[in-house]
Amino acid sequence: MEVQLMEKEKETDRINFVLKDATPAFANALRRVMLTEVPVMAIDEVEIYRNGSILYDELVAHRLGLVPLTTDLKSYNLPEKCKCEGKGCARCQVKMVLKVKGPAMVYASDLKSKDPAVKPVFPKIPIVKLLKNQSLELEATAVLGTGKKHTKWSPGHIYYTYLPKIAVHDNSEKLAKFGDKYPPQIFGKDGKIDRSLISTPALIDACDGICDDLVKVEYIPNTFVFYVEPWGQLPSKKIVQQAAKVLQEELDEVSEALKQ
Repeated sequence: MEVQLMEKEKETDRINFVLKDATPAFANALRRVMLTEVPVMAIDEVEIYRNGSILYDELVAHRLGLVPLTTDLKSYNLPEKCKCEGKGCARCQVKMVLKVKGPAMVYASDLKSKDPAVKPVFPKIPIVKLLKNQSLELEATAVLGTGKKHTKWSPGHIYYTYLPKIAVHDNSEKLAKFGDKYPPQIFGKDGKIDRSLISTPALIDACDGICDDLVKVEYIPNTFVFYVEPWGQLPSKKIVQQAAKVLQEELDEVSEALKQ
């Protein structure tokens, strides 16, 4: 197999890469491992001491659980693989406290972590609004987990398609007949279809099957384009690397079981 990076967005850390000479089964296994078995930090337990807001305790805890937290995989273990056997220690969990008095908007940045390496990815995520004389005090416990247990531990949005092969033909007669059926985003300043503008899966699907004499879309077998859009807990590159590591470990376990 061969992996080739196609695109990387600096602002969002979103990457696209091509996986060549792979089977559909392997491509799907890699996607599922990235989604459900790459561990990240998330708030799992919340002990609320005071809640004068309009939201119930359960809603506040639910919102906190969905706040993406930066993750240091070198410093933390999954609870089931930790020496404490899931009882809770500094190697598998971190405490965070929040204390805000109204009138104020409570943001994710109000969570004060005991480990500077674990903090909200997006500080301005609103939690709840407090009015005058209202307050919110709590202690949260963030632990390492995986998406197969709960989606709050999923590191991002990952999907793939077959690599498309797109051919654009200059046919004014067909363009006059079918031009209005194509998305306007694919036309250049000269009014003709620009191949370079057919760049996203949505635009490719919109162009496929309308008129092959204008735009013909074919898909290359056993070659896949992966789209990795992280929520921010881990860099996109780290998500792919960690998924490959987890997949290899699971394959080794299967191989060892077959030998026995």
